[in-house]
Amino acid sequence: MGKNLLPVDIRDVYQVEERHHACSILKIDFPAQWKDLVEVLRAFKLRKSELSKPGGNKSPIAKGLNGLFFDRGWVEKSFDIKVTADGVETLAPTHHVDYYKDRVAVETEWNNKDPFFDRDLTTFRLLFELNVLSVGVIITRADELQDLFFEVGKKTAAGQATTHMSKLIPKMYNRASGGCPVLAFGITKKKYDAHS
Repeated sequence: MGKNLLPVDIRDVYQVEERHHACSILKIDFPAQWKDLVEVLRAFKLRKSELSKPGGNKSPIAKGLNGLFFDRGWVEKSFDIKVTADGVETLAPTHHVDYYKDRVAVETEWNNKDPFFDRDLTTFRLLFELNVLSVGVIITRADELQDLFFEVGKKTAAGQATTHMSKLIPKMYNRASGGCPVLAFGITKKKYDAHS
């Protein structure tokens, strides 16, 4: 039932996967974040003009998602974690998420190398185990978008080692996120606007 909680129009234009009842938890326990997520997913447009631009540090597509989340009060957040062993306090690596709002984290992986999924899921697992995160969300691209990269002349972005759903799903089911509920959205061609 979980994915069926999402509005039909969202399920129609995104490939959706979930683990550990993420949809149910998000919709029932975090209705404000659920509403924000649905609104962002609806508002997001995959424009040809942005797809063909060079990415640099952050692609125009990732920047567009930034604005949609930040406008709704989500923040980029780093978590400094301290570990104590035999009374000696040490710092563990800092864990960072793209967008965070009241126990829900969202990561966007538009065009990275697929090991970034491991990093995201491990971060979700750790933050969940430390009781500061209840649900993790990843927004990436559906495999079918690989063809679009070829169409707009960005062949290097369409490699098999880049971030897309067929790289993420096995990692979700291999328990990389531990017990953390995870919801993943793959942007499909139905969100593509070839005329803008």
